[in-house]
This record gives sequence, C-alpha cells and structure tokens, in this order.
Amino acid sequence: MRRDNQSSVSEFLLLGLPIQPEQQGMYYALFLGMYLTTVLGNLLIILLIRLDSHLHTPMYFFLSHLALTDISFSSVTAPKMLMNMLTQTQSISYAGCISQAYFFLSFVDLDSFLLTSMAYDRYVAICHPLHYTRMMRQSLCFLLVVVSWVLSFAIALVHTLLLARLSFLRGNTLPHFFCDLSALLKLSSSDTTINQLVILTVGVVVITLPLLCILVSYGHIGASVLRRPSIKGICKALSTCGSHLSVVSLYYGAIIGLYFVPSSNSTNDKDVIVSVLYTLVTPMLNPFIYSLRNRDMKGALRNILRRGTFSA
Repeated sequence: MRRDNQSSVSEFLLLGLPIQPEQQGMYYALFLGMYLTTVLGNLLIILLIRLDSHLHTPMYFFLSHLALTDISFSSVTAPKMLMNMLTQTQSISYAGCISQAYFFLSFVDLDSFLLTSMAYDRYVAICHPLHYTRMMRQSLCFLLVVVSWVLSFAIALVHTLLLARLSFLRGNTLPHFFCDLSALLKLSSSDTTINQLVILTVGVVVITLPLLCILVSYGHIGASVLRRPSIKGICKALSTCGSHLSVVSLYYGAIIGLYFVPSSNSTNDKDVIVSVLYTLVTPMLNPFIYSLRNRDMKGALRNILRRGTFSA
C-alpha cells in the first residue's frame, strides 16, 4: 500500500481544548482527576467481579469487559492530552497519530458491541427467566466477547489502512486534542470518498444495528413487564436494567451529539467539548452508575471491605 503522506507530513499539531492559557492549570487538575477516577473506578469494578463469586454471571462478565474497555478508551486520548497541557507542546508523530486513531476506533466499536450483548442478556433474564441458564451459557458469553473484540479491531484496521493512504499537503494542524478520524479526513488533501463511504457503511454495522438491537431488547422487556403489571415486576426490571440503560443513554447520546447534530463550519469548539464528554466523562460515570444503582455491586464492595477489616 502506497504511503504518499510519509513524504508530506511527519507529525501533526494538536490545537487541544479551547481553554484560555490562564485556565490551563485548573483544567489540567480537573481532567487528571477525571482520568484517575475513570481508571481506579473501573479497576474496582473488575476487582469486585473477580473476587466475589456472586458476580460470576453473564451480566457481570460483560460488565468486566466494558470496564476494561472504558479504561483503555480513556487511556488512548487522555494521557497525551494531559502531557500536552503540562508541557505546552502540541506535536504528535505521524505514527503516533495513526495508532491513536486506530485504538480509539477499536474501543469505540467494542463499547457498542458489549452494550448490545448486555442488552440481550437483560432481555433473556426478564423475558425468558426459566431458560436463562441454557440460553446464556458460558460458551455463548465467551463467544460474544471474543467476536466483539475481533470485529472491533478488524473494523478499526480497515479505517486505519484507508487513512494511511491519504496525503496531508494542506497542513498538519488538527483543531482537536486527539487524532479524530473526521478531523484527519477534513485535513487531508486526497480524495476521501472511499473513506466516507466505508464510514457510512461500517457505521450501520457498528452503531445503527447495535442501537436497534438494544431498543428491540428493551421494547420486549417493557412489553413483558406491562403484560403482567406489578410493583414488584417493575422494580425488578428497573433494578436489573436501570444501570445499563443509563450507560447506553450516555454512550449513544454523546455519539448523536458529536456526529449527527450539525455544527457550524466556522468553529470546532462544540465537537471538541462533546469529545471530552465522550472520552472522559462517560467512562468516569460508568463506575458510579453501576455502584450506586446496583445492589449486587454495593453488596460485593461491602463484603470485600468487611473481609479486609476482619483480616486486619
């Protein structure tokens, strides 16, 4: 594959966030705290699921992979952004930019697939409770996760290979804090028709179809609860699905705000700000959502703390 852009650009300049210089220190501390909270909170979820045998179920198996994905997702962009803010540098090498775009796309896709698997799990648990063990057997859960990982990285590789063919003769300045695919395509001096076509086609597979599956799953769950309306049934549905619905709303809400709501051509500030919400805020909130709204997670945390107190 020919790499014309190797001779045209060796690095990119990331303009970063639309922040006044005198506010850099405050925002650096804020974003560092958010990133550390994301990493530690999601690591806590993985640890609790690993140590508490009561959480060795399909739902929490998927949740552990979602937590790992959120850590990786934030780690693709946040450390470089924080380093640039601290050192007042803006450059990122060509290879580093392409790699960042690849891993960012991989974990975005993986988030979507894992949320879909979790929605299917909730559908089976509520609509077919007597067949749950048979339908959500361990081999199927493992297969769903493996396929999600492989498919996500394969799709991201297609985008990356097409991106590597482009030339960047117009300049090397990206009005963003990371190497976003759409920003790179706008900067390219090559014909990006194929790239745009692949984005549109793959977007149906990665975003639209999973979202439809999630909506259908929760449609069936709602219909099942309404067929036998009771306070106990509604409370059970809310307790088992509320956390997942909150995460789905944050994830797809950010995507819709970033890629489907039209923005002014004269400014990229809105896209950059929504990207911060998407890459830092959403992964940070997931541990709080699953710990504060989930009795199993709170019970597991109490058990671990009690066990640590007794051992001390």
